[in-house]
Amino acid sequence: MLRMSREEFERVVARALDRLPERLATLLENVAVVVEDEPTDEDILDVGLDPETDTLFGLYQGVSLEERGLGSYGGALPDRIVIYRLPLLAACEDRAELVREIHDTVVHEVGHYFGLGEDALP
Repeated sequence: MLRMSREEFERVVARALDRLPERLATLLENVAVVVEDEPTDEDILDVGLDPETDTLFGLYQGVSLEERGLGSYGGALPDRIVIYRLPLLAACEDRAELVREIHDTVVHEVGHYFGLGEDALP
């Protein structure tokens, strides 16, 4: 398995967020992006996968902008985008591939924040 410290991994995630187009990044409100080692079985089951055979690279937890509508969302706990470190490290053969996969995962989960379904995401 590829190795990278948690601190370096978090820096790569932060750089992926910094690379988002400005018009999208400015719309990210009340959402926390966090790194966790791996998803729980419940997380995997919640998205319709089998924890015995499947894993997740990332997960969006919250109410998408599309579902919020025009009402106030102020005062609510932040939505979360979770990036799972160990599955990504296990899936990638080198640092360049890992950086690309982290970027793709961040973009994918941000897409869910904006209300895009799996069919519309890379």
